[in-house]
Amino acid sequence: MSVSLVAQDTLMISDLGLLPNTRENAAPFVNKAMAMMEGKQNRVLYFPQGRYDFWPHHCIEKEYFESNTYDINPKRLGIVMDGLTNVTIEGNGSEFIFHDRMQPFTVDGSSYVSLKNFSVDWDIPLTAQGEVISSDAEGFTIRINTNESPYIIENNKLFFVGEGWKSALWEVMEFQPDTRFVEPYTGDAQALGHGWQNYQTKELSLGLVKLYRKGGFKRHPKVGNWLVLRHSTRDHAGMFLVNSKDIAIEGVRIYHTAGLGVLSQYSENISLKDVKVVPNKAKGRFLSGHDDGFHFMGCKGQITVDNCEWAGLMDDPINVHGTCVRITEILSPQKIKCRFMHDMSAGMVWSQTGEQVGFIENKSMRTVGFGTIEAYEVINKEEFTVQLSAPIPEEIKAGAALENLTWTPDVEIRNSVFGSCRARGLLLSTPGKIVVENNRFQSSGSAILIAGDANYWYESGAVRDVTIQNNVFEYPCMSSMYQFCEAIISILPEIPEPDSEYPFHRNITITNNTFHPFDYPILYAKSVNGLQFTNNTLIRSIKIEPFHKRQAGITLDACKNVTIKGNEIEGDVLGKKVEVINMNPKEVKMPSKEFFKF
Repeated sequence: MSVSLVAQDTLMISDLGLLPNTRENAAPFVNKAMAMMEGKQNRVLYFPQGRYDFWPHHCIEKEYFESNTYDINPKRLGIVMDGLTNVTIEGNGSEFIFHDRMQPFTVDGSSYVSLKNFSVDWDIPLTAQGEVISSDAEGFTIRINTNESPYIIENNKLFFVGEGWKSALWEVMEFQPDTRFVEPYTGDAQALGHGWQNYQTKELSLGLVKLYRKGGFKRHPKVGNWLVLRHSTRDHAGMFLVNSKDIAIEGVRIYHTAGLGVLSQYSENISLKDVKVVPNKAKGRFLSGHDDGFHFMGCKGQITVDNCEWAGLMDDPINVHGTCVRITEILSPQKIKCRFMHDMSAGMVWSQTGEQVGFIENKSMRTVGFGTIEAYEVINKEEFTVQLSAPIPEEIKAGAALENLTWTPDVEIRNSVFGSCRARGLLLSTPGKIVVENNRFQSSGSAILIAGDANYWYESGAVRDVTIQNNVFEYPCMSSMYQFCEAIISILPEIPEPDSEYPFHRNITITNNTFHPFDYPILYAKSVNGLQFTNNTLIRSIKIEPFHKRQAGITLDACKNVTIKGNEIEGDVLGKKVEVINMNPKEVKMPSKEFFKF
């Protein structure tokens, strides 16, 4: 077959025999195009505008251990860019439609890669939804689009079936039809109340299903609202960037994924501009991604997020973190045995020779020393050994944690919209320089969570330089409860025994933002040295009634060097009190004329 070029470096997918809007499986054609690009540079794979379908048969299958993703291998891969340099995929506004459980894009061991101007979606998504039609004492009735979410009922339970899979309903989220916000006060189990899983189902007619329970549910969803009916599991990312660098994604719409939206793992210098992980409104959907929108684990260099948007996700729009491991055995003064402590971390290559590590005493979460990797040896998926160039600190015993400090990025997040999703908005755990500015938050839970953990999730990363400025936090923020949601901005490392002399985080500045709190808690901060909450504007919202257990606007726990000043209010802002715990109030500098009071 002769292949013509639009330009010297542009390969038309149509010249390989694949035409848009045919429903023909695009996978073998794209595989051929990728093979033609091997060993070449400055190549563009160009898709004439239209619809392209990707089916699992003829796709590449490969074993990957993906962070925060279940270990189901091999992964089925739609488009694979493996070992390529200076390559662009230009979608020209095309729709890429995927079928069954698969990973749309994988960028592995590649550099200077651009992914531009296309959308990602499924005809039969791996999450379902239904409109609440009626409600009575025993339950409620929903209407399901059976074309995109075919279902069956087995043993009075609701199962969704697709192209090669069947999965049971296991969680429900409730969204308002006009605002598209998560219904206030619902969150996870609160949508139907405790014990809802004991439900039964009956079909009233095709697509009309009643969920009921003896005595009814603790809470019934509102008629007219939409339920996202969560089923299946997170087993493939939408885009997986691994062992790669200098990646640019621009003009992309991700309407659905089988797991995390864009997962970046051990990669360097990533730019996402005008990327939206949102519901496909043209299809009447309230659901978008199965889990997080952008997830960065163990990355370095510069992460830039600009003019992006997220909504309808079943987890957080952005999560930036590393992965701690547990030291299980001291084999010698310079050799230790370590273990991945979460099943969605196992199998990753945690370090390389020459990388820097920190030793964390996991009760206080204090980093007590540093080291350099001399050798790394895998024992099995869960365990490995590390040889260090110098003896480990005497204070470190089995049970402590190890953090890789080489793979820690700087982060800039600007001009973006954090729409209403199942959980929080932005999760940050990296010691690099972080700037969050000119964004709009409508998060169902906390808008920003700065965490840190070496005891449960083992997601590492004490922050060292954070600026949060010129953002707007709208009233939906903190309208439902999820894990780690103590305030609109929640700084909450999981520290079993906080030591105010050795704060975990430091240098966090929150300035010139506008908050619209309907409730009391605005800022919760635990174990921070150098915290500033200055020149912010607080405008009381009366959209919904307060409900949070906290009655302080600012809560400080085991913090040092805190400044609160220059903040202005409009309306009867509730959270006037500053509460201090496990610390000396003299650590807080706050002028007497300040709105906040002890």
